Amino acid sequence: MDWYVVALGCLLSGALIGFMGGVLGIGGGLLAIPLLGLVLNMEQQLAQGTALIMVLPAVLMTVRKYNQKARINFYAAGAGAAGSIVFTWVGAQIALGIDPVLLRRIYASFVLCIALFYFYQSRRTSQAQQPQKARREVEEFHKGWFVLIGSLAGLAGGVFGVGGSVLVVPILTTVFCLTQVGAQALALSMIVPGTFVALFAYAAHGQADWLVGVPMALGSIFFVPYGVKLAYALPEPRLKLAFACMLLVIMVLLLIKA
Repeated sequence: MDWYVVALGCLLSGALIGFMGGVLGIGGGLLAIPLLGLVLNMEQQLAQGTALIMVLPAVLMTVRKYNQKARINFYAAGAGAAGSIVFTWVGAQIALGIDPVLLRRIYASFVLCIALFYFYQSRRTSQAQQPQKARREVEEFHKGWFVLIGSLAGLAGGVFGVGGSVLVVPILTTVFCLTQVGAQALALSMIVPGTFVALFAYAAHGQADWLVGVPMALGSIFFVPYGVKLAYALPEPRLKLAFACMLLVIMVLLLIKA
């Protein structure tokens, strides 16, 4: 296949993935990984490292757009980032030593668990008779909680390349009672430093294809703002349902390769 065909395909797929990442607050990496495995026949570790190339600028752009809509508490995000940096490195070392097929299956199981949770939560919040917990502000919680949350996000992000924000968003919406978009914004802010660490770790082991990742990153950057705009326009139950459906699609794509 000619290089310019691959580059064009990466640009277009990056644009779609960036848009979905903006809507769902996941940077698009979760969707990029199974697609790289299926279309380009990449092993799981290489797909995760390549996806990180695209994810890093997309996450930065997404955080910027979320912050323009509603100010992110960067003190809490910084506390979470402090925890994520160390555990991202630990998680990456674990992932780089695992059999690729086993890692893909573990990843699929992780995605399924999160998807089932969101199906449950979207159904519950859409029922008018269900009492809703009062929304709370980030400032009400001690920063130590965000260090712990960031550590969980970092470990997941290191093992799976991406996905740290997917793990902590349900915690932030249920335990901490933040809104869905507020949780997505804060979670993404926490994982930015850890994403740098994960990319360095995967690239140092030769598990990142820059010729594929860079065009995907360029395509994603331009469509992230439209995804964020749609995220704020959707009702919260519908946003959670869309999140769950996308996760199920990702799980199926992962299992096809596995």
